[in-house]
Amino acid sequence: MKFPRNAKLLRSPFDVAPFAAVFFLLVIFLLLAALLPAPGLFLSLPAADDSRLPGTDKPTVAVAIDANDRLFFSSQMVTEPQLTDRLHHAAAASRLPLTLVIQADKSVAYGEIVEVTLLARDAGIYNVLLATQPRIIAAPNQP
Repeated sequence: MKFPRNAKLLRSPFDVAPFAAVFFLLVIFLLLAALLPAPGLFLSLPAADDSRLPGTDKPTVAVAIDANDRLFFSSQMVTEPQLTDRLHHAAAASRLPLTLVIQADKSVAYGEIVEVTLLARDAGIYNVLLATQPRIIAAPNQP
């Protein structure tokens, strides 16, 4: 048995207004999302030519020091005793020798970096690297 077809498919003019409204809402949402603060720690690392700096292929553990001399380990703010404990646990848990990567802000005093290095040495981590950002090289003028 054949049923009669009474449906009229898209006989009215196409309305663009709802699609434009959704598009503008998406644009506004993306613009507002760009204004939100990004999570993380803002560090102004010193610039250096990375091609001449040593690196490592061994396991690493990172410690960050911000401009206010606050210590961060595993993305969490820690005190010096907590950092000592965590470095001891990291060194004990690793089968290979660890390398400490210190991500220190430009304004951090040298003594604070040495203090973290000594904490790592007491924990059994003897290799230390200082993190830098790549130096910006100006492109040569092309004719």
